[in-house]
Amino acid sequence: MKDLIDREARPVKAGVIIPWFKLNGLPSAMRLEETAGLVEALGCDLSFLEAEYIREISPANLLSAGILEKTGTALKAHEADLLIVDALLTPTQQRNLERALKVKVMDRTGLILEIFGLRAQTRAGQLQVELARQVYERTRLVRTWTHLERQRGGRGFLSGPGESQLEADKRMLDRKIKRLRRDLEEVKKTRHLQRQKRLRSGTPIIALIGYTNVGKSTLFNRLSGASVLAKDMPFATLDPTIRKLKLPGIGDVALIDTVGFISDLPTHLVEAFHATLEEVMQADLLIHVRDRSNPEDAQQKEDVLKVLDLLQSLTGEPLPPILEAWNKIDQLARDEFSSLSWQDGVYADPKAVAISAVTGEGLEALIAAIIEILQETSILIDIDLAPSEGAVRSWLYTHGQIILEESDAKTGYWHMQMQFNRIMLGQFQAEFPDIASRLHPPSA
Repeated sequence: MKDLIDREARPVKAGVIIPWFKLNGLPSAMRLEETAGLVEALGCDLSFLEAEYIREISPANLLSAGILEKTGTALKAHEADLLIVDALLTPTQQRNLERALKVKVMDRTGLILEIFGLRAQTRAGQLQVELARQVYERTRLVRTWTHLERQRGGRGFLSGPGESQLEADKRMLDRKIKRLRRDLEEVKKTRHLQRQKRLRSGTPIIALIGYTNVGKSTLFNRLSGASVLAKDMPFATLDPTIRKLKLPGIGDVALIDTVGFISDLPTHLVEAFHATLEEVMQADLLIHVRDRSNPEDAQQKEDVLKVLDLLQSLTGEPLPPILEAWNKIDQLARDEFSSLSWQDGVYADPKAVAISAVTGEGLEALIAAIIEILQETSILIDIDLAPSEGAVRSWLYTHGQIILEESDAKTGYWHMQMQFNRIMLGQFQAEFPDIASRLHPPSA
């Protein structure tokens, strides 16, 4: 009798086509590299990647008959299980492509959702992924290809627990979406309480933002001494990670690493991740990490700003101050680096600092810029407290940043000078309205 040998199921093979049109032009090398990175992040083997010019969009399946035939031949030649169309497909186009090509078809939204599903670790992240996934699938109700389920484990479109949910009818999906929204609201309430606790403590909040794969997690680890996954692939970080960081003259701050932004991010994905991205809008400072070695850095910046504008419209809140961290200067040639207009490492309009999160170059200038901005947004105030107002003094020590304190041995009064952010000042005024009227700017 032959020994039984455990064989690992082979990875899913994926073919990719990037449709392009006369209006937007041929995809750049960086766009091709980004799409290949997304396939890698999904855990698939990339069989082929082609940019295909679409002269006239086919309402039935987006692709022309010629491209469809060429793609089918390539899928068979590579024995691929999956076709990724790096564009937005209608439910009809996706269904027709699957029928014609006899493989699972996924568009850009589905691809990003699948990666999110693999990356989400916290309950909030998992709920947000599942909600976005079900809202996306509600309009499609495309039966998943069951042979993929035997090959992979885990959450997501391709396989694992929950696969049968995609076969449910519209009514069942509606019930699930309703339950997910309810569960997510509970998580949002918990996060809100945690956020309020940080605000009550007077701890400034700094959020790292930026395009995916620009080095945010590497910078986060360098600043905080943490060990967050920092991998050279899109969406290595999904759930927000928070660590304390002590800054001279400021004290403790909360440093938050957030999910990377990406071009053509569907609106409903931003809305589904609203609870996560609320951390961005509640921050005292945003550090926009940019990969200055990337030829498409300027376009990536625009993509990030578009998402921030969308967040601003969703929340109705103004954006916090933004400091740019120009990362990966260690990968710039000398002439490229010298072409950047700067003085003492700090750039202006908007304020930016050139750094390398890998080597640590420029981090002292970055920290100095962070301190300067936080001090600009804080308020320096003085107050004199009577001996009977010990509870107020205790509150100030708990919530404020005490700069100095002097006591009068004869009267027992305390003279205190503190640094407050705008939120803490409002909380003090609400807690001690009578005493707040005695707050005044420092004497000259």
